[in-house]
Amino acid sequence: GRHCHGVTSTERNMPLFISYVSYSNAGIKGMVDKPADRTSAIGALVEKAGGKLQGAFMTTGQHDAVLVTEFPDGSDAIAIGMVAAAAGAVSKIETVRAWKMSEFKSIAEKASKLVSTYVPPGK
Repeated sequence: GRHCHGVTSTERNMPLFISYVSYSNAGIKGMVDKPADRTSAIGALVEKAGGKLQGAFMTTGQHDAVLVTEFPDGSDAIAIGMVAAAAGAVSKIETVRAWKMSEFKSIAEKASKLVSTYVPPGK
């Protein structure tokens, strides 16, 4: 990683991303034909792209899986989804940027300072 005052980029808090994954029929078939814990395969891909896998979960509901990752840049998180989709294992992936509640406070403070500057349309 890049060094900044002796701290590598992986030691600082990187942006957090949550990916909602829906497997394709081929992806489901692969899991049934050869059951396996996919955590290490996903983790290796995330690390190769410069990120860290914080959690990988199979889920009920609208999505089949949820991944929690950290990446230096959002484009890295999107590239991971493209790789999985191109391989045919995933039919849909949605990646969102996430903040811990404690981190979001500073964003709300910025908004509070800007509120008097904004003039809505028609005013």
